[in-house]
Amino acid sequence: MGNLLYTIAVILIIFWAIGFFAYSAGAIIHILLVIAVIAVLLRLIQGKKI
Repeated sequence: MGNLLYTIAVILIIFWAIGFFAYSAGAIIHILLVIAVIAVLLRLIQGKKI
């Protein structure tokens, strides 16, 4: 389950980067980035290796 969470976080960061540089998609792109960062932080807090 933790590996899936990390994979989703990476995918969200990639989508954010594409949306940020390719076109302006409004607040949705930034919400995706925040979710991805939270997912990575949760993994770090839980002490699991990334």
